[in-house]
Amino acid sequence: MELSRERWSELRKNTPLTLTAEELEEIRGLDDPIDLTEVTDIYLPLTRLLNLHFTGSKQRSSVLSAFLGHPEQRVPYILGIAGSVAVGKSTTARLLHTLLARWPEHPHVELVTTDSFLHPNAVLEAKGIMHRKGFPESYDRRALVRFVAEVKAGMQEVRAPIYSHLEYDIVPGASQIVKNPDILIIEGLNVLQPAPPTSLAVNDYFDFSIYVDAKVEDIRTWYVDRFHKLRRTAFEDPKSYFRHIAELSYEEATAFAVNVWRDINELNLVENIAPTRGRADLVLQKGADHSVRRVRLRRT
Repeated sequence: MELSRERWSELRKNTPLTLTAEELEEIRGLDDPIDLTEVTDIYLPLTRLLNLHFTGSKQRSSVLSAFLGHPEQRVPYILGIAGSVAVGKSTTARLLHTLLARWPEHPHVELVTTDSFLHPNAVLEAKGIMHRKGFPESYDRRALVRFVAEVKAGMQEVRAPIYSHLEYDIVPGASQIVKNPDILIIEGLNVLQPAPPTSLAVNDYFDFSIYVDAKVEDIRTWYVDRFHKLRRTAFEDPKSYFRHIAELSYEEATAFAVNVWRDINELNLVENIAPTRGRADLVLQKGADHSVRRVRLRRT
């Protein structure tokens, strides 16, 4: 079912705003103009829905344990968030991570991005697919599925690799330790990809999934704008993989960004990411100003 922004915002009911403007400033992405009005109208109703869904999932787990005669075991709730590069899914993930952790029913919320499961650059180069970084084949799919399966099974500690956007590679020997959370958020480009035949996909373990959507031409504009901001900030770091781009002129940098968008990110979006939109339980449809205009919610 499709709901207008106005109708969706009414579903907030009495959900309190537990976020300050200062906290939102730290959460939002480099070029994401999200404000507290957007949080109130869009994300508070969403956290209310997720809280109700979490409670229902917990009750179903209790029923199954009672039927089997097993001691009740807390099963982590898995939330998947998908969408294109530069569409704002990382801001959505960080925001939900903060808001959901402030509900008393699920105070322990963890966030892991699928960037952590990219093959190291050395592997991508050996396979000849460095230019397809972010495409489905550039990820260690088995390691990602195994990680989520172990979290879902209730293992007390599960480790995920750590990816450095500054160095544009997996950090050798580093890991993020996920300790039996109430909710685990998995954010990434291809988290709604179906599995190969006879295999499991990471989304087979999801309790709920969200797709952040926008027109391709709007995302292209956001990508190029963000690229220029990175050129003036992170890319100037001597450790940055993209240090050479900081030295380009504005026109050269624009041409570079447009080419990368066209040949890599838009291609990945059209071929792999957008086709998974219909698999999501909820779609946030953004307008050109980054604000969510409509929400599409799967009823079954």
